[in-house]
Amino acid sequence: MWSSRLMFILAAAGSAVGLGNIWGFPYLAGENGGGVFVLAYLACIALIGLPILIAEILMGRAGRQNPITTMKLLARASGASQFWQIIGWMGALAGFMILSFYGVIAGWAMAYVGDMANGDFVGVTGTEAATVFETFISDPVRVITWQTVFMLVTISITARGVSQGLEKTVQYLMPLLFLLLVILVGYSALTTGHFLEGLGFMFSPDWESFSGDSFIAAMGQAFFTLSLGMGAIMAYGAYMPAGSSVVGTATTIAVLDTSVALMSGLVIFPLVFANGLESSAGPGLMFITLPIAFGQMAGGQIFGTLFFVLVTFAAVTSSISLLEPAVAWVGERLNTSRAKAS
Repeated sequence: MWSSRLMFILAAAGSAVGLGNIWGFPYLAGENGGGVFVLAYLACIALIGLPILIAEILMGRAGRQNPITTMKLLARASGASQFWQIIGWMGALAGFMILSFYGVIAGWAMAYVGDMANGDFVGVTGTEAATVFETFISDPVRVITWQTVFMLVTISITARGVSQGLEKTVQYLMPLLFLLLVILVGYSALTTGHFLEGLGFMFSPDWESFSGDSFIAAMGQAFFTLSLGMGAIMAYGAYMPAGSSVVGTATTIAVLDTSVALMSGLVIFPLVFANGLESSAGPGLMFITLPIAFGQMAGGQIFGTLFFVLVTFAAVTSSISLLEPAVAWVGERLNTSRAKAS
C-alpha cells in the first residue's frame, strides 16, 4: 500500500507527468494552432480523460492485483466473460511497448544534461545545434548507452518495491520537479521579454490551423499524459489505501498533470519567440530549438541544465509506472521477488 493518499497522488501524478507534458504538449500545440489545441486538450482531459482515470483507479483498487489478474477477477465477480482479461493484457503490453521508445528519448535528455552543463550549446547557431543532435542520435553506441543507463535507473527503483522504491522516488522527485518548473517559468517570464507573446500563443485560438486530425492529436495527448490505457494507473490503484476519495484524488491528479503541461508551454514558447525560432519544430523543439535559445541567453547554461534535469526527473517518474504492471504480473505469476521480476 501507499503510505497515504498524498503519496498515491504524487505517484499517480508522477506517472502522468512525463515526456508527454514537457516534450509532447508544446510541440503539438505549436503544430496545431496554439490556443485552440489547448482548448481541445483541456476538453478531452475533463470529458474523457478524467472519467477513464477514475474508472482505472476504481478497478485497480477493487482487484488489488496486477492489471491482468485484476481484470480476470472483476470479470469473474461480475459473471462476465473471462475474455475481459484481454483488457489487462493490452494495458500491460502497451506500457511495456511505450517504455521501449520512452527510454530512448529519456536517454537523450540525460545526455543533454551533461552537454548543457559543459557549455556545449553556449552561443550555438541553429545549424550547429542541429548537427550536434543529428550526430548524437546517429551514434548507436552513445544512444544505447544512455538508454541503458536510464533503464537501469528505472529497473533499480521498481525492484525496491512500492514503499522503498516507487514511493521514496516520487516523494522526492515530484516536489523537485514542480520546484524546477516554477523556477524555469520565472526565468522565462523575467528574462525573455516575450512572456506575454508566449501566453497569447497558448491561449489565443488559431482556428485555421486546427483540423479533425488536430482534435485526434489533442485526445491522444490527453490519454498519453494521464497514463490511460497502459495499465499504470490500474496498477497504482491496486496499492491505494481503502477509504480514499477516488474522484477527489483523480481530479487532483488531472489538475497537476494539466498544470505541468501548461507551465511547460510557458517555459518553452517565450524562449522560442525571444530567439525568433519556429514554434512548430516538432520533436526537435526540445533538442534543437531550446538549446539554441538557452545558448543565446544570459544564464542559459545553468537554466538549460535545470530544464533537462526536469525532463529527466519527469521521465523517471513515468517510466517506473510503465514498468510496474509487467513487474507486478511477473512477480505474482512466477511467485518471485520484485528484483528478479524487474
